[in-house]
Amino acid sequence: MKNVKQIWQETAKQLEKVYDRREAENISYLLLEDAFSISKTAILFDEKVEIASDQLESYIERLLQHEPVQYVTGIADFYGRKFHVAPGSLIPRPETEELVELIINENKIENPRILDVGVGSGCIATTLALEFKTLVFGTDVSAEAIAIAERNSKHLGAKTQFYLSDILKEDLPESDLDILVSNPPYIPRKEQGLMSKNVTDYEPEQALFVTNDDPLIFYKRISELGLESLRKGGRIYFEIHENYGGEVKGFLQNIGYSDVTIHKDMQGKERMVRAEY
Repeated sequence: MKNVKQIWQETAKQLEKVYDRREAENISYLLLEDAFSISKTAILFDEKVEIASDQLESYIERLLQHEPVQYVTGIADFYGRKFHVAPGSLIPRPETEELVELIINENKIENPRILDVGVGSGCIATTLALEFKTLVFGTDVSAEAIAIAERNSKHLGAKTQFYLSDILKEDLPESDLDILVSNPPYIPRKEQGLMSKNVTDYEPEQALFVTNDDPLIFYKRISELGLESLRKGGRIYFEIHENYGGEVKGFLQNIGYSDVTIHKDMQGKERMVRAEY
């Protein structure tokens, strides 16, 4: 038996070889919680625990190679729930939680028809299904992502229906929608060299990057399809690159959407756009 606070501190110290102190401490918390079921409360009260030191060292070695802690543990927190994640899907981000919060706060309707384009781990679709207590549809071009999303939906008890579909080549699989939402790929390739290794070396490229010459390709396509699939008064929601809010807003207005607004995240960056049909 060892004092858990000591384990947490020693783990964080090792991680400081590649992370700054605060991030190392946060990763250490997540590792102990999600890999060994040791809570922050247990650390705070410095409880004694039995822990497999060889397994812990194996995890630390992976983290020192910049592998995201969520892939090491297989778990990511999203909107108060635990989601299974793997390299076939993006790790959910806090700004995506803010997108979900915006949708929930703005739509006070019963049993809305919702479609999520690019479901990834299923965090958006599953959360909206649970919060609205309704069936939510979703699409993704990756069979691996669909499998991960279905696993999360089933584990959390959500009602969802996912379609394997290439949105750039196919129409939306559902119509008469109240809400169309997407967090599509939006990072231009030219920015890849500026990103951290734990993202570029491990997370799926097709869920991250778009070409430099047409960074709005997914927004344009999904917005156009939304004109055919949203019911009158329905809403479209996007997570966006902080540098392209004005361009996404302008495109939505030009093709016929109204009440187009840009929303900032908690960091003050323009990261969400919503519009009405």
